[in-house]
Amino acid sequence: MPDNKGFNRRDFMKSTVKTGVATGIASLGFPTIVPAHVMGKDAPSNKINIGAIGVGRISRDHDMAETLKYDHARIMAVCDVDSKRLAEGKQYVNEYYTKKTGKAYDGVSMYGDHQEMLLNKDIDAVLISTPDHSHAFLGIHAVEAGKDVYLQKPASLTIAEGRALSNAVHRNGKILQIGSQQRSSPQFRYAAELVRNGRIGALKEVFIGLPSDPGGEVEPEMPIPKTLNYDAWLGSTPYSYYTEKRVHPQNDYSRPGWLRCEQFGAGMITGWGTHHVDIAHWGMDTEYTGPVEVWGKADFPKSGLWNVHGSFTTYGKYANGVKMTISTELPNGVKFVGTEGWIFVTRGDYRASASDPIPTGKNKVLPLTASNNKIITSVIGENEINLYKSTDQHGNWLESIVSRKQPISPVEIGHRSCSTCLLHHVAMKLKRKIYWDPMNERFINDDEANAMLNRPHRFPYEVKGLD
Repeated sequence: MPDNKGFNRRDFMKSTVKTGVATGIASLGFPTIVPAHVMGKDAPSNKINIGAIGVGRISRDHDMAETLKYDHARIMAVCDVDSKRLAEGKQYVNEYYTKKTGKAYDGVSMYGDHQEMLLNKDIDAVLISTPDHSHAFLGIHAVEAGKDVYLQKPASLTIAEGRALSNAVHRNGKILQIGSQQRSSPQFRYAAELVRNGRIGALKEVFIGLPSDPGGEVEPEMPIPKTLNYDAWLGSTPYSYYTEKRVHPQNDYSRPGWLRCEQFGAGMITGWGTHHVDIAHWGMDTEYTGPVEVWGKADFPKSGLWNVHGSFTTYGKYANGVKMTISTELPNGVKFVGTEGWIFVTRGDYRASASDPIPTGKNKVLPLTASNNKIITSVIGENEINLYKSTDQHGNWLESIVSRKQPISPVEIGHRSCSTCLLHHVAMKLKRKIYWDPMNERFINDDEANAMLNRPHRFPYEVKGLD
């Protein structure tokens, strides 16, 4: 498929939707032998060989941990720009296989450079669990190297990077699963099905609640650890002096500070917002588009190292008339409001990593509630809209690698949920209403806003395929 601006037009959207729905009725299990057309005739094993790029908190707690559960997958290589974490990542995988097999295992290779790892023809697919600013950069490199990809959300740091990533995935014919694992939780799928099948009447509004991150103090410059390739870690972003709270902890795997620096991520609006917006779009049937108007306000720290948004409330209006509100003042989750009732869905006690908060005590909420209990006890009939069913995000990715059918969270859908969050972020920054053309992915008659679709990229870490 040609790499051009016409890529995401209506025909593509329709065909992709059909593919995604069809894939929902995919095989009931995994083959024990991966077909030769997937691995090549000289495949060294009957397993899907995987390399992990980034072996920090989210990789150890979630991506590697969830992938290792599957016998037909083998993590054979790890890559990180921090050699200390790299060695600990190798140890993590080796110890898992040692414990599982009861035999000493040392079959994991280490790479300090992702491009070197991608040259390994024995590697079939990669997990990318790195800071947000490197997602599109690494994802494009991986698919161009012929690898299938599991990519942590959000898809990108800018809308232009997300478009380049989606184009590259489809141009190279690779499987890329976005880490929007809420799609594989039954309450989210069921909530979306109830909305799509009219159980709350005509949909009018969607309310999304998110947590917020507080600011912090000014942090002093520190010596760069000898184990850290800081230039590679910064990647495409402008140079900033090293301080530990800008990067990640040196002695543990607690929540890293880069999550609160705009240079590397937009804050909770994309960090958790992409999950909830993705579910909202699923229920709204707007997975391949976005809002046409966005406005709102946010508080930003006036000093200190951490500068992502604090509390905020923003609004979006879609072409079908549905209004979306995203706010830190709302309960964490997604609420669909229709003419005949409402549905609220959230994670409950699920955690993707050990540092994720779980509501307890008086703050504890059920994963699925509604204005009338009859709504959430309703049965979705065979002749109604039945959405793509997956019980595990990483397992679904592995299944798609074998079948070559679209996963439950394909790149274009991930890009659209991410771009919607980034639109809300632009509105926070500009403090005024902005008007968006979701087909052409441009702001309407707004040069100031269009200048925010991309960002400068530092050599040699430029994202490929940008306009």
